[in-house]
Amino acid sequence: MTEQFALDVAKIERASGEQADALSALAMRSKAYWGYNQVFLDACREDLTIRASEIEHELVYVMSEAGRLVGYYRVRGVPPDGELVDLFVDPLAIGQGYGGRLLRHAAETAREHGFAALTLQSDPHAEGFYVAMGAIRIGLSVSTVLPDRLLPLMRLELTSSNVEDGADGSR
Repeated sequence: MTEQFALDVAKIERASGEQADALSALAMRSKAYWGYNQVFLDACREDLTIRASEIEHELVYVMSEAGRLVGYYRVRGVPPDGELVDLFVDPLAIGQGYGGRLLRHAAETAREHGFAALTLQSDPHAEGFYVAMGAIRIGLSVSTVLPDRLLPLMRLELTSSNVEDGADGSR
């Protein structure tokens, strides 16, 4: 039987340092969802590891449903411009609206902390999601994992009307 998540009962709250290992594991599972080979995933491990100290000093929020981790995001920087460092969703929940809900929460949280925009380095498979959520490609950036790999560099303006309606059509 495949586990299911329920978007309408999922809650988002501030992450704690004790969740660092679980968040790192979720990031690895989420990255693997896109069919990357093990050599590439092993090369990504350091970049996809989040530490307790980062959770304590950055804006890191987790989404859970019935005690199960569904996804998380991490924002850092100094207002007015921030960076969406991470946004990962459990592979069992991809394509069901959780990413949109997390991104809308990240945008709202960032606005509340004085950010006017977020930049992010997108996985090529996720670029369409970010565009549907209101982000625009502003260029390419060199991957921190493979120097010959270029990734979409995106910017999300945090206006009051932006990121209200997302790729999943919900508010």
